[in-house]
Amino acid sequence: MAKKTSSKSTEINEAGSPSALIDTKIKELGDWRGEMLASVRKIIRQAVPDVVEEWKWRGVPVWEQAGIICTGETYKAVVKMTFAKGASLDDPSGLFNSSLDGNTRRAIDIHEGDKLDEKALKALIRAAVALNTSTKKKPKKA
Repeated sequence: MAKKTSSKSTEINEAGSPSALIDTKIKELGDWRGEMLASVRKIIRQAVPDVVEEWKWRGVPVWEQAGIICTGETYKAVVKMTFAKGASLDDPSGLFNSSLDGNTRRAIDIHEGDKLDEKALKALIRAAVALNTSTKKKPKKA
């Protein structure tokens, strides 16, 4: 009997690594959204050089370090960075402008022509990693 593989595994095996899939998505968008997603990705990589790139939920770039930092979803009129634990993060620069009523996630909707505050975004990304690291379950001592 053939072993069942997930659609995520099949998609990655057919197209390459998650990073290659993100590269392809950026190129396929071919407009401001692709440019913005590339900029967001660059900022994330600068903030967390050893970040892990994933490809989840049939086409969503995800950046992880000790858990999900954020996703990079693209829609017709917006590039959305959704922070998995955004509600627990301080946002002194007021970057979060979407999903503000939830208990867990917070998002940044980026519209065409918006300028990214790279310094504030890097700080938010690093804070998300710090939160992930601090809340990771520690192995129990015997």
